[in-house]
Amino acid sequence: MRTKSLCQRSRGHFMAITLLLLAGCSPAKQYLQADTSLSKAGFVSHYSDTTARYAMMNLLPPGRMTFRLAPDGSKIYLYSDPIGCGCVYMGDQSSYETYRSRNPGIPTLDDMAAEIRRDTTAWDWSAWTPSADPGSNQPKHMIGAYW
Repeated sequence: MRTKSLCQRSRGHFMAITLLLLAGCSPAKQYLQADTSLSKAGFVSHYSDTTARYAMMNLLPPGRMTFRLAPDGSKIYLYSDPIGCGCVYMGDQSSYETYRSRNPGIPTLDDMAAEIRRDTTAWDWSAWTPSADPGSNQPKHMIGAYW
């Protein structure tokens, strides 16, 4: 009788340890760590809460820094986070330099330019203006459909 309760306890401990280990393997972990670093560097998150924004977010390489040219010709640095927050982080040159100084290993400008040459779809900045925000009567895109 006592042996059975020890086995049951061992099974319970095994299950608890397994769940803890699996929690550390979350696919969102990489994105959540990047989100914190991006925010501290001055990037601003913009939720992909409309169909147009969701489509634009999915044009970007997920979990990688890239840039697109703004209408005035300046570079806006973008980081697509489809899993952690369902948003695109946007920052200027200063934000990018701060992020790069704190996070070695992010793509170089040459790597980002190569990614832009592969993407033939024009970036639509109008989808990200405040006037494009969904109203209360408009359907919002469901975050998480990326999976």
